[in-house]
Amino acid sequence: MANSPRILAFSGSARKASLNRQFLAVAVQAVREAGGEVTLLDLNDYELPLYHGDLEEAEGLPANAQKLIGLIMQHDALLIASPEYNSMITPLLKNTIDWCTRGDDDPFEGRVAAVISASPGALGGIRSLQLAQQLLLKLGCHVVPGQTMLPHANKAFDAAGRLVDERTAKSVQALAAKLVQTALRLAPR
Repeated sequence: MANSPRILAFSGSARKASLNRQFLAVAVQAVREAGGEVTLLDLNDYELPLYHGDLEEAEGLPANAQKLIGLIMQHDALLIASPEYNSMITPLLKNTIDWCTRGDDDPFEGRVAAVISASPGALGGIRSLQLAQQLLLKLGCHVVPGQTMLPHANKAFDAAGRLVDERTAKSVQALAAKLVQTALRLAPR
């Protein structure tokens, strides 16, 4: 695609064997197939202290927060896997977003965003997915509508990491296509 949108993808899970990381890998491939150019981040490479106003006042914005803000601003859209911990988004994801809103720039404003979630439970992380969507909307993102979750995620992948359920695979492909199309139309350039 000549005018490929740039998509920044990351998971709110720090675990290497995270189900959400696996699901994100599937979604990243679908976005690439839909014509998006994807940068896949590991938030473990951008460690941040727990957000604290006094710390920010004393030490300023951490270097890793500045790097993340720069990366967000270099991309047209976000693809976020939002795990669910106790019916909420993860502390890692919330803390990352909190730090990224503290600089002089407004990195989320006008960005297109899509959220996915995977869980070994029957609800597929829907509560965290919805909370992440609400947060991104509040920050000024154009959130791609829909709910792409993966319930019973511990049984959802084959040995090669592909989704075993064709309906779920089609749902991911549809979300990826919407993300790419929406980013082409709405993303800041």
